[in-house]
Amino acid sequence: MAFTHELVAELELLCLYDLENTQAGLKIHHDAEPAAIDAARRLHAKGLLDQADGGYLTSLGLDAAEHAQVLLGILRS
Repeated sequence: MAFTHELVAELELLCLYDLENTQAGLKIHHDAEPAAIDAARRLHAKGLLDQADGGYLTSLGLDAAEHAQVLLGILRS
């Protein structure tokens, strides 16, 4: 299995969430990059975000964001 452009966009979006403050969501505006808009919609459809335009992480989304951010940290070091 390979990382597709779509999966990378989803991972990038998950890495934008502040894991120290679960009350801080994200708003993906209509004029954002199309890849970010589409990634938010896919993450919502997968049950990781509570809104199609970002919003808050669900409990599954929080787990995914934690893993994505740890992986990013490992790969950057």
